[in-house]
Amino acid sequence: MILVADCGSTKIDWCLLDDGKVEKQVFTMGMNAVMLTEEEMRQRIADELVGELAGYDVSEVYFYGAGCISPEVCGNVERAIRANFPNAGTVEVHTDLLAAARALCGREAGIACIMGTGSNSCYYDGTDIVENVSPLGYILGDEGSGAVLGKILLGDILKNQLPEDLCAKFLDQYELDRLTIIRRVYKEPQGNRFLASVTPFLIQNIDRSEIHALVLNAFKAFFIRNIAQYPSYKTLSVNFIGSIAFYYKEVLSEAAEACGCRVGKIVKSPMEGLIKFHTA
Repeated sequence: MILVADCGSTKIDWCLLDDGKVEKQVFTMGMNAVMLTEEEMRQRIADELVGELAGYDVSEVYFYGAGCISPEVCGNVERAIRANFPNAGTVEVHTDLLAAARALCGREAGIACIMGTGSNSCYYDGTDIVENVSPLGYILGDEGSGAVLGKILLGDILKNQLPEDLCAKFLDQYELDRLTIIRRVYKEPQGNRFLASVTPFLIQNIDRSEIHALVLNAFKAFFIRNIAQYPSYKTLSVNFIGSIAFYYKEVLSEAAEACGCRVGKIVKSPMEGLIKFHTA
């Protein structure tokens, strides 16, 4: 049986496949491979997953995760998996960006993007990621991401760049004030998650011209600063995975058209595409 994992910092989606069909799906606590030791990952898998798959013969494991960006980190994850599934002949560990590329493009060339809390993109030749414009994180980059949309929204509210009624509505809805916002962003951990957490306000008020312009310009920046650097960006479709792309698909398509790009697939999660990729 084939075990496919889509790993994020919040949760891991494990799908056990038998003859091309989902035999069992298990959700466990997320983990960032950069932040955990091999032993910590081994123990988490043992505690949260192994019992759920007792009695199943896992022969192949394909693990895709944020933070799996170096041979050393990928090696730690691979050994942690093999310790729990010793009968697996194949264990592959890859970045979440390759998961997006395989899920969106299969074995065809294309441009694949992640647009959730963070953002990323690549040119994929149908087998490998050939080019990648570094996302740089939400301080220097991550254009169009939830963290950056939240950063722009909060900055515009605190600097009175949005109409007074919108500012008051936001602060009341989220029960926030200036000092709390500054503390959450600069003093507490995972400021990017806090920033992304306020983005539902944007989609709730997307019919307001000021909000529409904010989101549209953020997405245009994503295409201009990232996608336009791939030589074939005007001929290949640009495909997306992630909650921001999924919920803002109409504005995203509008931004793409304005930048001379063509949007292809937009899906919330890579798992369905990964299942197709590994069972085709």
